[in-house]
Amino acid sequence: DMPAGPSEVLVIADNSCDAEFVAADLLSQAEHGPDSQVILLSDNKTVIDEVNIALRKQLEKLSRKEIIAKALENSRAILLESIDECINFSNGYAPEHLILAIRNAEEKIEKIQSAGSVFLGNYSCESVGDYASGTNHTLPTNGFARSYSGVSVDSFVKKITFQSVSEVGIKNIGPSVEMMAEAEQLMAHKNAVTIRLNKIDKQ
Repeated sequence: DMPAGPSEVLVIADNSCDAEFVAADLLSQAEHGPDSQVILLSDNKTVIDEVNIALRKQLEKLSRKEIIAKALENSRAILLESIDECINFSNGYAPEHLILAIRNAEEKIEKIQSAGSVFLGNYSCESVGDYASGTNHTLPTNGFARSYSGVSVDSFVKKITFQSVSEVGIKNIGPSVEMMAEAEQLMAHKNAVTIRLNKIDKQ
């Protein structure tokens, strides 16, 4: 298991985005609590300016605006050189939710290495992921997306692994196992391999 929260969203937006949509997505995550963090990355200063204007307008109409305003104090809009640089930043941050509000978002899928859940294009808002798209809402936060996935059916499946090593197999892999066991000073582990190798050699 892992800590849940605070909530996060990171939006990567280029000049094909709808600034009002991006602002709405940032606000929707910020309303979870004052410790939520929302981040906007763009390669275009005009996009950042337009999103900030839209954000302020929408904020005034929201019932949880005090909570949102507090969350926004801990949030950032960052101008980077390119969309690929934005993706590199995102992979290091490993957000709970990642929105790609960019043209041809599907073409960037292979570059995404760490994120809880990814939303592609201007109409893929995080709210849909929370309530309706079928993806799980229990996602890694605090950078845990670098190591963990969101909860899924697979999280509740009991699995058993089976191994079968042949004489040829133990001869090939055995010396490596002996070396590692000796390095850990687990000589009984080493002996379980050595005794087999010795018997094979006597055949």
